[in-house]
Amino acid sequence: MHTGAEVEAMSDADLVRAVEKAAVFARVTPEHKLRIVRALQARGEVVAMTGDGVNDAPALRSAVIGIAMGITGTAVSKESASLILLDDNFTTIVTAVREGRRIYDDLLKFVRQGLTANVAEVSAILFAFLLMGDAPLLTLAPLMILWVNLVSDGVPALALGTEPAEPDIMHRPRARAPRRSSPAG
Repeated sequence: MHTGAEVEAMSDADLVRAVEKAAVFARVTPEHKLRIVRALQARGEVVAMTGDGVNDAPALRSAVIGIAMGITGTAVSKESASLILLDDNFTTIVTAVREGRRIYDDLLKFVRQGLTANVAEVSAILFAFLLMGDAPLLTLAPLMILWVNLVSDGVPALALGTEPAEPDIMHRPRARAPRRSSPAG
């Protein structure tokens, strides 16, 4: 844990090193919050910042995801944030992150399944065409491809969309922030 007085005494380089191990920053000023957000971003972290007051606006705007409190938050904090938490409950953020990770996992599974299934389907259809030779059934090819695709991909795709989250989904390593291009070009 670090206090606002400790943060005040730290250089920016010291703060970048301190945020690596710190779990709590107590009694910090709005300027400290902004420095903490920037220090985390300097480490390549994706930073989410919660706040409810006018003084939190700079840190909310600087974070990748600024989260304003919807009930107790000021209009300025809500304007500065990219997300407004309607129930002011931190567990809602955790639930949303868990659900976002589940959706992302399901998308990856769907793409993996789609690629492997479609490679197998295309291979089977190409093999069938080689066996048919110059047969007049070639006009049925688009219909055959669509039917095979519908039958073989439809049910697995629906199943992947309803799959529950993996048990360790919230214990994965932290994501890294995407590289931002310079506004000056």
